[in-house]
Amino acid sequence: MKALAVGEFKTHFSEVLEDVKHGEEFVVCYGRKKEKVAVLIPYEKYMKKPVVLGVMEGKLKYCFKDGFKMTEEEFLDS
Repeated sequence: MKALAVGEFKTHFSEVLEDVKHGEEFVVCYGRKKEKVAVLIPYEKYMKKPVVLGVMEGKLKYCFKDGFKMTEEEFLDS
């Protein structure tokens, strides 16, 4: 995984995208301290992340019924 400052990322944007298309990963750094703020990865790798149920994986199953709705307030109060 390569690290690039924002200015370097902007300057080489097209080349970075070509490298990402070929599987390369990049970290974008910002500021004097080179704080890591983002990771650029191939879209296929992003979409392949499976949903894991944690410690109950393989023991539980979930599904949402048609018409299921929950407001933000209901979610936050639960």
